[in-house]
Amino acid sequence: HYPLRRQRQMCIRDRLNVNDDQLVVEEKGIYSVEKFIVARRLMYWQVYLHKTSLVAEQLLLRLLKRAKELTQEGVVLPASNALSYFLNNSVAEEGFSLDVLNRFATLDDYDIISAMKSWSYSEDFVLSELSKMILNRDLLKIKMLKRPISEEKMKDKLNAVMKKHNLSLNEASYFVFEGSISNLAYRMDKDTINLIKKNGKVVDVAKASDQLNIKALSKTVIKHYLCYPKRH
Repeated sequence: HYPLRRQRQMCIRDRLNVNDDQLVVEEKGIYSVEKFIVARRLMYWQVYLHKTSLVAEQLLLRLLKRAKELTQEGVVLPASNALSYFLNNSVAEEGFSLDVLNRFATLDDYDIISAMKSWSYSEDFVLSELSKMILNRDLLKIKMLKRPISEEKMKDKLNAVMKKHNLSLNEASYFVFEGSISNLAYRMDKDTINLIKKNGKVVDVAKASDQLNIKALSKTVIKHYLCYPKRH
C-alpha cells in the first residue's frame, strides 16, 4: 500500500500552487485529493482507531494511573528513575519546566515494559492483572456501539467483576469502562482544501467534488465503546 499512498501524495504535491498567499490545489488534482480524504477516513477506522489498538491504549493509561495511585498511597513500585519521577510527582501544565521535559524525553518503551514485567508480580490485583493483560496480549473485550452504554448495563458488568474478584467499585472500574471515539476526515469549517479552477475561482474541494461522499466525510462520526473482561 505504501507505493500507492506515496504516489497519491506526489500527485497532490505536483498540483499545488499559491493564489493570493493561499495554498491551493489545481483543479485537475481534485481526484487525488478525493482519494486522499477517503484514504484518511479508512486509515482512522482501520488503524488509528482500530478497536484492538483502542483497548490496548486504554489499558496502558489505566495501568499508569493505578501505578501512580498506589505510589501516592506510599507503595514503592519498581521502576526506572525516569518513570519513578512521574509516579512520585504531580506535574501540571504550568509546571512543565525544561528539567521535566528532559526527564520525559528519557522515557521510552523499555521503561514501561520493564516496569510491567515487575508489576505483573505485584500484590495489588489491579496492577498485576493490567500488566499481565498487556504483556500477554490478553486484552479486555470491546464492543463498539452506535449509542451510549446504558447505566444498567454498566452496573451489571461492574457488579460481575466486583463479585468474582472481591473488588471495590473503584478497582472494578479499571476493568469495566466506557467511552467514545470520533472520526472526522475533512472539516469544511476549518483548514479546508481549496481548489483553483481554470477561471481563477477558488472553491472548497467538498463543493467542487462530484462525489457526494466528500461532503459526507465532513461530518463527525461518533462511536461508543464498552470494555470488560472476556471471562466473568
